[in-house]
Amino acid sequence: MINTIDKLYQENTLSKNELLSLLSTISKEDENYLFKKAYETRFKFYQNRVFVRGLIEFSNFCKNPCKYCGISTHNKNITRYRMKKDEIIETAIEGYKLGFKTFVLQGGEDPYFTDLVFIDIISNIKKHCKDAAITLSIGERSKEGYQSFYNAGADRFLLRHETVNHTLYKNLHNHLSLDNRIRCLYDLKNIGYQVGSGFMVGVPGQTLDDLANDLLFLKKLNPHMVGIGPFIPHNETPLKDYPAGSSQMTYRLLALIRLLIPKVLLPSTTALATLKAENRYQGFNVGANVVMPNLTPYKYRKQYQLYNGKKINDTESYIHLADLKQETKEAGFEIDMNRGDCIDWRRKNDY
Repeated sequence: MINTIDKLYQENTLSKNELLSLLSTISKEDENYLFKKAYETRFKFYQNRVFVRGLIEFSNFCKNPCKYCGISTHNKNITRYRMKKDEIIETAIEGYKLGFKTFVLQGGEDPYFTDLVFIDIISNIKKHCKDAAITLSIGERSKEGYQSFYNAGADRFLLRHETVNHTLYKNLHNHLSLDNRIRCLYDLKNIGYQVGSGFMVGVPGQTLDDLANDLLFLKKLNPHMVGIGPFIPHNETPLKDYPAGSSQMTYRLLALIRLLIPKVLLPSTTALATLKAENRYQGFNVGANVVMPNLTPYKYRKQYQLYNGKKINDTESYIHLADLKQETKEAGFEIDMNRGDCIDWRRKNDY
């Protein structure tokens, strides 16, 4: 197995069967070697820096009935909220004053937020936070809509592909099309965004074969960012009775992604830390290099529950940014408050 890991480290590619072996039959000793090589690759390009993104969860209204999501239309026992445009802009400005240079605007697919509304929000944030990056996580849109957001100043876009298994995708999103999701990802790349994709680990019905195919898809897409985390059930969804995904498998996949796409921006996600707080720092040890403290006003934050157990009032919050910096330093890493762009990327109009 060491030879396979060395091949991946040197060539940044493996066959499906080789990936399946690393996912299924790897020994603890070999797994530690995999983690070591992922850490070395991370350090080669980003040293011990951990980039910070300020998360603004602007709405928990969503038109979609995704079976795993706590803000989907399945949840009838949730207090819905929608931040006003001025609130979103002011939240970003306050974050900017605290030193944040990247803002992630994340919300359900809320029909109120039309393309024109987002253009207004993006352009105003850029007006007040000129050297900051704006990341959007707002789901599927037309290519024209994506282009208009980019023209207004958006830099990055997060859109998890979830799975490349059409049957599993339909089981999770029977109202959506995997082909359209992939179309969106390539539209975003062609426009010039830094593009993020990813998937959940351990979602009901997922197999190791699916995970290997997801890795191969990510290698082909070659995104600038990848977000993965363990599936965590929400008690108001159809998948409420299924077990959570594995932290250990998530670590293994983080390491494989770091070696497949060496320069990728790779968060140690909130979902991973939800299972156990120290998981975040183990994520950094196996290749992750991004963390996203929450800037969302506290009065809204408790209602943005994609899964059970999400942290509300600890170091996930910007209020505890000093604690996050100290804990990260004690773990051997350094918080970097700069934009933290993916290496080799610039906006098209900057060339």
